[in-house]
Order: sequence, then C-alpha cells, then structure tokens
Amino acid sequence: MNKPKKVAILTAGGLAPCLNSAIGSLIERYTEIDPTIEIICYRSGYKGLLLGDFYTVTPAIREKAGLLHRFGGSVIGNSRVKLTNVKDCIKRGLVQEGQDPQKVAADQLIKDGVDILHTIGGDDTNTAAADLAAFLAKNNYGLSVIGLPKTVDNDVFPIKQSLGAWTAAEQGARYFWNVVAENNSNPRMLIVHEVMGRSCGWLTAATAVEYRKLLDRAEWLPELGLDRATYEVHGVFIPEMTVDLAAEAKRLRAVMDKVDCVNIFVSEGAGVESIVAEMQAKGQEVPRDAFGHVKLDAVNPGKWFGDQFAEMIGAEKTLVQKSGYFARASAANVEDIRLIKSCADLAVECAFRRESGVIGHDDDQNFVLRAIEFPRIKGGKPFDLDTGWFNQTLTEIGQAKGSKVEVGH
Repeated sequence: MNKPKKVAILTAGGLAPCLNSAIGSLIERYTEIDPTIEIICYRSGYKGLLLGDFYTVTPAIREKAGLLHRFGGSVIGNSRVKLTNVKDCIKRGLVQEGQDPQKVAADQLIKDGVDILHTIGGDDTNTAAADLAAFLAKNNYGLSVIGLPKTVDNDVFPIKQSLGAWTAAEQGARYFWNVVAENNSNPRMLIVHEVMGRSCGWLTAATAVEYRKLLDRAEWLPELGLDRATYEVHGVFIPEMTVDLAAEAKRLRAVMDKVDCVNIFVSEGAGVESIVAEMQAKGQEVPRDAFGHVKLDAVNPGKWFGDQFAEMIGAEKTLVQKSGYFARASAANVEDIRLIKSCADLAVECAFRRESGVIGHDDDQNFVLRAIEFPRIKGGKPFDLDTGWFNQTLTEIGQAKGSKVEVGH
C-alpha cells in the first residue's frame, strides 16, 4: 500500500447531520491505522483551501475526535464556493484577477504537502471535487480526491443513501411534534410544515413517515379533544408529484370541517417552477446562488402553498414553519453514525490505494459500497413515487398520488 503522508479534510455546502461525525470518523480511522499520517482541516471549505487557511490535527485533537459525534454542524466550517465560478471567487476576494481558482487550489495543496484530499459535501461539493480531481490528474499533480456524500435531500446519483438524511427526517419529525400543538391555538388552523428538498421529495416523505411513527406510539384522549386526527399529516406535497390544487383543496376542506385543522408537509422545492414563473411574470428578480440555484428562502414555497390553500379550505389562520435549520444542524443519530463510519473506513482504504471517487452504495452495482467514479456523481435524483412506504402513507391519509413535476391550478 502507498501510505499517505498528509491528508486534508474539508466540508462544504449546506449543513447536514453528518459533517462532524464524518470528520471525527476520518481522524479516528487514520489515527488507528497510522498516527504518523499528518492531517489538516481547511476552514470554511473551498474558501479555506484557496486561502491556505487550516487547522492542524494535533495528538490532543486525535484523542478527543470522538466528541465530534455528539455535535451537529461542522466545527471546521462550510462555505458555498464553486472553483469553476471564477467571477464569484474574484468577487469574494478568494483569488486575484487573472487567476484560475482550480490552479490556485491545486498549488495550495502542493504547498501544504497534501497528497489526499477528503471532501465532505453534497452534489455541488462533489461536482467541484470532481472538477478539481480532473484538473489535478490532467496536470499531473499526483493527488487523490475522495469524497463523502452529504445531503439531507438524499438526491445524489447513483448513491442509495447519503449521509445525514436519516437523521434529518427523524429531527424534522421531532420538530413538528411540537409545532402541531399550535392546531388548537386557533379555530380552523392551517399548519404548513416546510421541509428541505430542492428537487427531491425523499426527505419530506421520510419526515412524514417518521412523524407518523411518533403518532403511532402516542396515547390519545379523544373525549377531551386529544385526538390523533388533529395531529395527523393531512397532505404531503413534493416536487415529483402532480398537485391538483382544486381537488386537494376540496379534500382538505372536508378535513378542516371535520377536525377544525389541517396539517400539510411541503418540500421546499415543491411548486418552485410555478412560483418562479409568477415572479418573472410580475417582473420580479429571482435570486440565485453561486451555483445558479434559485434561493428557496426568497421564493418561499411553504408560504405560497399556505396562501393558495388558506382561502379555498376556509382557514382562519395559517402558520408556516420550517424545520430545515433545526434538522440539518443536528448531531447524527446511531443509524447514520454506522453509515458514516463504514464510509469513512472505506475512504481511508481508498486513500492508501490512491483511488479517487465518492464513497457510497452504488445504485447501479447492486448497492455495493465503493468509490464511485466522479463523472457519475450528480444531484437532482428524484424520489421514486412508487416507493412502498410512501404509497402506504398516502393511502392511509387519503391522498391521491401524482406523477409529474408540475403544479396544476
């Protein structure tokens, strides 16, 4: 085996309940195998790499790396920096006019003595890692890049399960358990639970399922108004589904008339095309990030769905609550930590083999855990509407299943 001399770790993109655990797992595994291998962690993702700003992992840090499993977020910091977006990198002061950010990053890795770079992030992070890996290979830098797949959306091709997604669903359910009690703060209450998920509804669907497990375990007192029907999920709306607003409003109005409240789960990416079209028709600017994605907080799909339904179902009050920051900044749960550790262990093995790629269970190769080739990594993997547990959920709440990414009016 070709032992690495110096390893670098960075996290990038949005948070997910896996980042600290992944950092800790990598540090622990390298330390178990050979504590003489140097480790550094770039601050704030690719920003730190471009600026040569990093933490040095000392023996004291190695000894207490297990603490990271108990905390959410990323102790080494994140940022949304795209190395191929030269204008944005110049605007941020990360490179100078005329510089190529990829070359600056590659040269910094060489200057820092790094021969293995571990990137922990979603599709944008790993797309950036893929571009950097290709640049390094083309220009004979002799470095290997090994990614770990982080995204609460669970929407990375061809990875079966991204790190942190299970925890995010569990935490989103916990969040709504408190929020739903607002249903008795006002007659005819509409509560909209907006869940993260730009183009994939997996997290919204999984959060609804996890929340309903909490309902299954609860005891009820309907004689005094403590009735599961008022705590139930009455609708789930995700980007992959057709939503006939008129038909759904008719169904939900019947729920409102019966139990005096309606609770719906909405993906933050559901209906975005319709909302953007409305904004553009009004001459409004649609804010986008460095990767060209619509800024969902500015578009505000949860509010849009609330506005659409409120009058049609006769709601007296509408409450929109977003569990995204609560869920994504959580520490990883036991199930995710097992997945993270297995991926980190393989990532270290790949480092010794100088095998670049993104570690994950490969959808196209019988779900084998392997280093998936960077060119095959991309985001936007849709949630399969035929998934059994999702269909069972829709059947139990009395909602029809849609089939296409559109919103009907």
